[in-house]
Amino acid sequence: MGTTACKKGQVKINGQLAKPGREVYPMDKIVVRKNQIDYQLTVLDIPKSRVGAKLVDIYRKDTTPKEAFEHDELLQYAKNYYRKKGEGRPTKKDRREISDYVENSYDDSEEE
Repeated sequence: MGTTACKKGQVKINGQLAKPGREVYPMDKIVVRKNQIDYQLTVLDIPKSRVGAKLVDIYRKDTTPKEAFEHDELLQYAKNYYRKKGEGRPTKKDRREISDYVENSYDDSEEE
């Protein structure tokens, strides 16, 4: 994932686009764009050898602002408001139901 993200320009180190082989050093600031959120990380130290995923937090600090996650929640609500995921465009049956509903609502307003 890291190589493709770098090639797509989704990774910046100290404000500059990063190439896949770029080395990082302590106190480097990394910004990774994933799922429309800019994750901000600070490198605290470099491990001497490979470490497990559970130990990665010892060597980095997540400084992503909470506003980024709140913005993502708002986007999710906006997407869910219109149509549920996977429903796509209205079917012929859906369009008939919509037109019947609209025609009936106009008929009701004319009677008043």
